[in-house]
Amino acid sequence: MPCLLIADDHPLFRAALRQAARDALSGVDVLEAGTLEQALSLLEQHPQIDLVLLDLHMPDNHGLAGLAAIRAQFPGVAVVVVSANDDPRVVRRALDHGAAGYLPKSAGLDELRAAILAVLACETWLPPALRASVARAQSTPADTELAARLASLSPQQFRVLTLVAEGLLNKQIADRLGVQERTVKAHLTAIFERLGVRNRTQASGVLRALMLPDPSRRTEP
Repeated sequence: MPCLLIADDHPLFRAALRQAARDALSGVDVLEAGTLEQALSLLEQHPQIDLVLLDLHMPDNHGLAGLAAIRAQFPGVAVVVVSANDDPRVVRRALDHGAAGYLPKSAGLDELRAAILAVLACETWLPPALRASVARAQSTPADTELAARLASLSPQQFRVLTLVAEGLLNKQIADRLGVQERTVKAHLTAIFERLGVRNRTQASGVLRALMLPDPSRRTEP
């Protein structure tokens, strides 16, 4: 029985995704999260999850950082990015960082069902209206390199990186992860080497490079 995790902070949109999943797959098990932290916790608790539908801009997820976190910590789980942002360059970046598909929030139920079925069949899925423009969008060398460097981190190293980006000190990180402080220091040494950075500030900047503006929050001047 497939297991699906919907990670989005809008209950009505989660309900639409849940209905689309159940229409597409009889007996599908659907879990829901309203924040990235909840999503990561559910992935830890439920290793049977096959697919995550991930909102790019829900609380504590700012752009592609959540996608990178899931791909680093749970590499066997497919992720379809869900966003109101349909800029082909953003879609291209999401695919470069490991997304198995991209679903605009304007998509209809038929497209929702098609995306779920395609990705569970190990295919990459994009809505027909975006395929040509995304194909023309070029991956940037910097983004391709960044994706490769992040993918080289172990799940625990990525957790340490996110906590560094939150401003936690080594002892605080050790307490949060239940490890010794020297273990955190060893992880940081490996993180700096793999990311090609020299200090915590530069390491934090790697995650900031994944942040994207939320088009739904734009205001007119």
